[in-house]
Amino acid sequence: MHHIYTVSGMTCDGCSAKVSFLLKKIPGVTDVAIDLEKGTAAVTMENHEPVAKLQEALKDYPKYQLSEQGHPDMPPVNVFGEQAEDKKSWAATYKPILLIFGYISVISLVTASSGNTFSIMVFMRVFMAGFFLTFSFFKMLDLKGFADSYAMYDVVAMKFKTWGYIYAFTELSLGLAFALDFEPVITNAVTAVLMTVSLIGVLQSVLNKKKIQCACLGAVFNLPMSTVTIIEDGLMIAMSVGMLAMYV
Repeated sequence: MHHIYTVSGMTCDGCSAKVSFLLKKIPGVTDVAIDLEKGTAAVTMENHEPVAKLQEALKDYPKYQLSEQGHPDMPPVNVFGEQAEDKKSWAATYKPILLIFGYISVISLVTASSGNTFSIMVFMRVFMAGFFLTFSFFKMLDLKGFADSYAMYDVVAMKFKTWGYIYAFTELSLGLAFALDFEPVITNAVTAVLMTVSLIGVLQSVLNKKKIQCACLGAVFNLPMSTVTIIEDGLMIAMSVGMLAMYV
């Protein structure tokens, strides 16, 4: 069953991530979808829980006050956890990440073509450097907000929240390592393992139809978890494994 509640006190994506994380810890709550603009929380639960119990979950953050709004039906979701009806188009929703990948791809192509022949190795190395440096930058803008969002679905961060902070700095380190071509075998091996672990949590969330925020761009952009996130992680794994195979 679905219930929509009004939640006051949320001012940023970090706030929405915190409220969602706390409400999901309540037994019987299977999903929480926050609309920061409207100040609402759409809660999916096995049995109706009283408002007092939901507010109790937010007791450590008194600025968040929850009140019941109604019981409208939620839009249907497809097998990949994406809402079938959405106000934004697919392109509009993922515009930030599409632009980032576009810019990184152009820079990588130019760099890889600067010699007499096109170097696929240089293309992938520059692409990986740009990817990790850019994505770690957005995570650093709101490190705590990212850690809160990441703890909602990552298999490691759910048990060890500090991992979210470590992950952001690990991405930064990998970006610098790719840019400097530092120990390429170790760098690509670490990348393959890191992104594989991350992909596990993404797959679980998407296939279980959990409507949560993707933390790939930190808490700056409210991007829904979807097949785009799977493709993003899968691409990084494929590139790191491909480069590793070339080196060994």
